[in-house]
Order: sequence, then C-alpha cells, then structure tokens
Amino acid sequence: MYHILIIEDDHGVALGLKIGFERENWQVTCAYTGKEGLEKFKKVEPDLIILDIGLPDISGFEVCGKICMESNVPIIFLTARDEEIDTILGLELGADDYVTKPVSIRQLCSRVKAVLRRVYGDFIGFSDKSNKLKFNGLEIDLLKRTVKRKNQTIKLTGKEFELLVTMAKLPGRVFTREMLLDRVWGFNNYEDDRVLNVSIYRLREKIELDPSNPQYIITVRGVGYKFNDEIK
Repeated sequence: MYHILIIEDDHGVALGLKIGFERENWQVTCAYTGKEGLEKFKKVEPDLIILDIGLPDISGFEVCGKICMESNVPIIFLTARDEEIDTILGLELGADDYVTKPVSIRQLCSRVKAVLRRVYGDFIGFSDKSNKLKFNGLEIDLLKRTVKRKNQTIKLTGKEFELLVTMAKLPGRVFTREMLLDRVWGFNNYEDDRVLNVSIYRLREKIELDPSNPQYIITVRGVGYKFNDEIK
C-alpha cells in the first residue's frame, strides 16, 4: 500500500484529498503547516507527497528544497497562481508534477497514479540482487532509490534519480532530448527544454568525479545523451 503525505493548510481541501486517496486504498497522512509537514515526512517516510505552495509558515518551495536534500521521494505541487507554474516547471526544485487549484480529485488521483507508476512500477518484483545497477564505483539501488559512489551516499532529487536510471538501465543507448523530457517529465511540448539542461548539469555535479570531463553521462552532439557503456 502506498503512503501519501498531504501538506496543505486548508483543512477542507486536505480532508477532501484524504477521502479521495483512501478510496484508492492509499494510506494518507495530513500536515497543515510546512514545519509539521517536514516532521511527518521524517516520521512516516511517504511514497509520495502532495505539497501546497502557499503554506502559512514556510513556503512550499522551501519545504520541497529541504525534503529534496534528504530524499528523492516524488512530490506533486498544488498551486493557486498561474505565474508560479514557470518556477515549478523549471523544476530546479526537484518536483515531479503540479496541479492548479481548484483541485479535481479525479484528475489529481490520475496524476498521482502516473507518478507512482513511473517511479515505482518498473521495480515491483525485483529481487534484492537484481535491483541494483553497478558501474565502476557507482551503485544505483532501484528499490531504495539511493545512489552511492565509492560507498558514499549521493543526494539526488526525484527527477535527477529518474533521469539517471532512465539512461543507466540501457548503457550505450542514445536518448534524444525529446525522449528524456517525455520519459522523465512527461512533457509533450519541447520548445522549452531548459529543465533538462539544468538537471544534466546538476546530476553531473553530483555523480562525476570531474563534471567538466564526465565519465558516466556522455553528451552525443546534436542528438542528446547516453550512459557510458564502456564503464565496467
């Protein structure tokens, strides 16, 4: 059973989401401030977080940043203001999706299912041995969603982890920019692909010994990127 954490200051909205999610047989925990949300995040270790941007004490952006420093749990933002969407889609924050208010519970459940399927669906039934990818000191645990380099844990956002896994599961395969945007972010409009540039840059900064001379994530000029298949 998936465990969803809702961080939403409007008790009525939170209750409506809780009822809708429980109908999907998901376990639900609610928090009504940013501080309470961070405390419950550490306590319940949720599989996905619904995070309102306009919290009374700490902004949802700040809460997201703090969570992403510790975990790559998927996050879906709730926003009431259209002008915030560009910031969210810039996804320098590490969020996986956003939904604008007023919220349709049916729509939100569909979005939650899509994220859960994308993040966890491929790994159901993996054995303890087969859920790890290892490349010359880099270890990716698909079930725990952790990454280590030479036994040192590397903190990745949810999107950085998905981007890495998408390429690492098929070493040597060239992924076009459009393919990565579609598979990791679900974009169907590729006119603004800055989010991919930012994510590749940050991922290299975290996993490469020398980001200026990457050994894992290789640029294929004019096409896209690939995970180096010559690393043993």
